[in-house]
Amino acid sequence: MAAATLTISSKNYSSWSLRGWLMARMAGVDFEEVQVDPDDASARAEILLLSPSILVPCLTYDGAKVWDTLAIGEFLNEIAPLAGLLPADRTQRAHCRSICGEIHSGFVSLRSALPMNLKGDFPNFKIWSKALGDIARIQEIWRECLLAYGGPCLFGKPSMADAMYAPVATRFHTYHVPLDPVSQAYCEHILALPAMKEWTEAAQLESDGFEELEVEF
Repeated sequence: MAAATLTISSKNYSSWSLRGWLMARMAGVDFEEVQVDPDDASARAEILLLSPSILVPCLTYDGAKVWDTLAIGEFLNEIAPLAGLLPADRTQRAHCRSICGEIHSGFVSLRSALPMNLKGDFPNFKIWSKALGDIARIQEIWRECLLAYGGPCLFGKPSMADAMYAPVATRFHTYHVPLDPVSQAYCEHILALPAMKEWTEAAQLESDGFEELEVEF
């Protein structure tokens, strides 16, 4: 029997659900997956960026209930420290927390301009100028980490940071965003992870339910 329950919303559209799910997989925690109906009002608000309070994913474990993605990562690191969701070195751990915080609260233009859509494929997509600034900053973060810690993940091995930036990798793939060679290689590595392939395959089976995100250019 699973020791935990993870409540998520759409696998095709929900970047927050993907982050929490990946962290739980990386931590090696046995969990039961519960998916909220895409027609649920709170799920739609979360995916369409209309809600300031994001309540999915939500992890329940041994009486604890954790629903913020950063809090889920910190909690999983406490119960499964050997999994290395956060680096063992204090300085690296601070760096990891900093870039996780940056993606958690920032890059609003990128989120609005390039919504997560794993089933989508939009070549020659016109990207807003403000989103281009976010894209440049993300590539800078990736290059710095990969140079400092040797890759292939941001801190050498899979960590909380990779889970936080995985939805960005899917966006870059969906909208054919031109990237520098280092960032492109990192994207390809993340998308090829077994857990990411599993999530993506499941997303392909979902029914379409968010016409607002089915952009065509």
